[in-house]
This record gives sequence, structure tokens and C-alpha cells, in this order.
Amino acid sequence: MDRVLSLVITIILALPFTGRCSHFYTRSDFPEGFSFGSGASSYQWEGAADEDGRKPSIWDTFVHSRNLDNGDIACDGYHKYKEDVQLMVETGLDAFKFSISWSRLIPNGRGPVNPKGLQFYNSFIQELVSHGIEPHVTLYHYDHPQALEDDYGGWLNRTIIEDFTAYADVCFREFGSHVKFWTTINEANIFTIGGYNDGITAPGRCSRNCMSGNSSTEPYIVGHNLLLAHASASRLYRQKYKEKQGGSVGFGLLAIGFSPSTSSKDDETATQRARDFYFGWMLEPLVSGDYPNVMRRTIRSRLPNFSKEESELVKGSSDFLGITHYTAATVKNIKPYFSGDPDFYSDTGITLTYFCNDSTTGLLLDTCADTPWAMESVLEYIKQSYDNPPVYILENGKSMKGEFKLQQKDTPRIEYLNVYIGAVLKAVRNGSDTRGYFVWSLMDLYELLGGYGPSYGLYYVNFSDTHLTRSPKLSAHWYSAFLKGHTTFLGSQGISSSS
Repeated sequence: MDRVLSLVITIILALPFTGRCSHFYTRSDFPEGFSFGSGASSYQWEGAADEDGRKPSIWDTFVHSRNLDNGDIACDGYHKYKEDVQLMVETGLDAFKFSISWSRLIPNGRGPVNPKGLQFYNSFIQELVSHGIEPHVTLYHYDHPQALEDDYGGWLNRTIIEDFTAYADVCFREFGSHVKFWTTINEANIFTIGGYNDGITAPGRCSRNCMSGNSSTEPYIVGHNLLLAHASASRLYRQKYKEKQGGSVGFGLLAIGFSPSTSSKDDETATQRARDFYFGWMLEPLVSGDYPNVMRRTIRSRLPNFSKEESELVKGSSDFLGITHYTAATVKNIKPYFSGDPDFYSDTGITLTYFCNDSTTGLLLDTCADTPWAMESVLEYIKQSYDNPPVYILENGKSMKGEFKLQQKDTPRIEYLNVYIGAVLKAVRNGSDTRGYFVWSLMDLYELLGGYGPSYGLYYVNFSDTHLTRSPKLSAHWYSAFLKGHTTFLGSQGISSSS
């Protein structure tokens, strides 16, 4: 990969840096131990959906029932994981973030462990570790077994807290000697809104245009059970495994960079309300043991209560925060409105305008204007508002669409990564306890909302080829050059303007 270094540097020097900061940064400017990686998730990468004892997850059911693109084959990482680890080695990754498929490991959600699933994850983790790549494991990435949804309604039922804890116990016991970083729930806030308020992600529940659901209550019930399940798994790890294994357990959220639409007091207040609903909903209980006051006042009896014991269980249960960040939005205050039953959006009393270049669906956005200042502002807000917890940016990346040749010459992605990594460095220099940055994604994947259209990968995957051939894009060469200590620029349209 080093043979293309001169080409990469030439391209970087040619990028338009008008109005940007002119000094340089290198990897060595980050603190010792800062981790750089990339990632994927089980349903988006593994494939082998019905092989070796795996049973359907809610995502299998969701996409097949709607005749959407699916992850039945995806990147076939289940069979090609050794090849993919070699790509990670060539790129120079410190770490790789991936998720375990609950449906592959414990196909019915409870009961017997699938020996083939156990063998796969042990082999994959061993392959990573033997090549010096740190595994960052997510236990839940939107995909609990369909059996639990059928049996008792999945996350709507508190029974899942016990089942999730038992599943986590298997993972800690079987993989914990090699895994030191565990994220219990991926993007807990967006999983909840997408799956139970909007109905656009699995399990597809909502009050409008869905077969079933209640957008006024279910998002808050599910969010509550996610927090309790995380806290239960975290307590288990601390009591049973932490002393011997020495790892840590974190919690994942999608973080949007919010700013007021105008300088009016109403919009400034609304911006704080947006942060309380989208961040504080999950973060406040993890820090203080209860939901933000503004949510309590607005949602009232629809917002579940923590018992005293539960409050103590949740408070302080996260060793780190796993952040996903892609976009920014301006916030405008609106008067409370109720067209029928309230939902999450009407409860917030705000409207959001995203910094996007084209039309998008829901909150998982594909192509948005580069706003690296938003990354910096999110990290600053978390630092100031939540006692500066350790943070790992577990997803950040740029989607591009187009033919193979365009995908390979993905200079807009290089520019994006360059300025966002620079924004992270600025936040770290300003005191944020951010400890890692993971590019989404290592390779083109099955994207949960976009199927095989959006491309986030550093490596191109030819989904028309039965071999699913992987090819490095220019961004893979650039990221590799950065990781191996070559110089790049610090600064961007956003960073310089927010300095």
C-alpha cells in the first residue's frame, strides 16, 4: 500500500484548502494510546443468514416482509473474515469495531448456545488479536432474535433485560479474555426512535402507517428497558469478570450537532431541549440516575419511572460513551402541537433542518454537507455537561454513490475524514477525554436504510461478483498513510470558522 503514498500526498496537497487553517497534524499529535480503527456490524457484513444454526433476527423479518434489500449474503464476512483482517493489517488499523449477532450465538434468544456461532466469533476474535488489532465488540446492533419478538414483544417487555444479561454473560465468559471494550447497545436513541416512533427500522412499529405500535409510549418504554439491560449487563461484568479480564463496558448513542436556527431566546432554549431529548434521554440517567427534567415535565406519565434501586443501578453504569456522528442540524422552536396522539417529535417541540445536500430518510442520513465543527461541538458539550466521560467515536464517515471508477477515486471522502479527524484533535486539545476514532466503514456494506446504494467503505466491494471482491479506494490509501505517520492537513471550512 505504501507504493501509492506519493499519489495520495499529491492529491492531499491539491485539495482546495481556501479559508482553512494552514498548519499540519500527524497521528503523533494525538495522545499516546489514542486508538484509530474502522468498523462494520454483523447483519451488514457477515451474511450467511441461514447457515450453521443462525436463526432470523428482527432485521431479517423486517426487510424480507417489505421486500427490501437484505443482508442474507452482505459482504460474506462469515466466510471471508481472514481476508478482511488482512485488509485491516494492510491499512494499519489499531482496532476494529464489530457486533455479535445474538441470533447466531443464541439463535432462540435464550437457551442453548450455538456451537458453530461460538466457533466463528472465537476464530474471528483470535484472528484480530493475533494480528495486533484490538476488538471493540458491540453486543446489540439493532438485531435481537425474532424469537424474542414473537415470544413477548422484545424490548417492549422487561423480560428482555434478563435475556440480554444472560446473552452478555455468554459473550463476557467466552470472549472476554481477548475483548477489553464492550458496547452494550448501539445508537440506543436512534434504534428507539427509528423502530418504535417512525417505524422505518426494525421492528417497524409506530402509530401511523405501521401494522402495529404506539409512538406516544413505546419509544420511552423501549428506551427505559435498553438502559436497564445495559446497566444489568454492566453490573454483571463488574461483579463477575472485570477483576480478571480488566475490560470496560460502554453505551452507544448517535449524536447530532445542534445549533439554533436564529439568535432568538426561543431557539436557543429549543436547542438545549433538543440536546436533552436526543442526548440527555439516555445520558442523564447514566450520570444522575433519572431523565432530564424537561422530559419529565413534557412526557409525564408516558415516561417510565426508575425505582430507587434501578436508579442506582443505571447511574454510573457506563465506563465510556460510544458516539456515532454524521451530521448537524439547526433547531427551531415550535409551539406544542398535537395531531392525534403525541409522539417523540411533538414532545420535543422543535423542528430540525439538517445540513444535507439531498433528500434523506429519517435520522440515519446518507449524504450531508461537511460540518466538522459539529463534531467538535458535540464532544465539547459532552465534556461540559456529563463530567467529561471517556469517549470513543465508533462511527463517522461519508457516503458516496456512483460507479466503480468514481468510488475508487473518492477524494471527497478523503477531504471529509481529514477535516473530521482534525476536529477530533481540536476537541482533544481542548480537554475532551476522547480516546478513539473509527471510520465507518472498513468496506462497502449492506446499509440498514439504504441497502446496497450508499457506499461508506474505504474498500470497494463488488456485489455483482460472486467472489465479492474487495478493492482499496483512494481513501483506504489515505487513511493508511495517516495511520503510518505521514503528514496531513488540519483545518476545514467548519473548524476554522469555529476557532
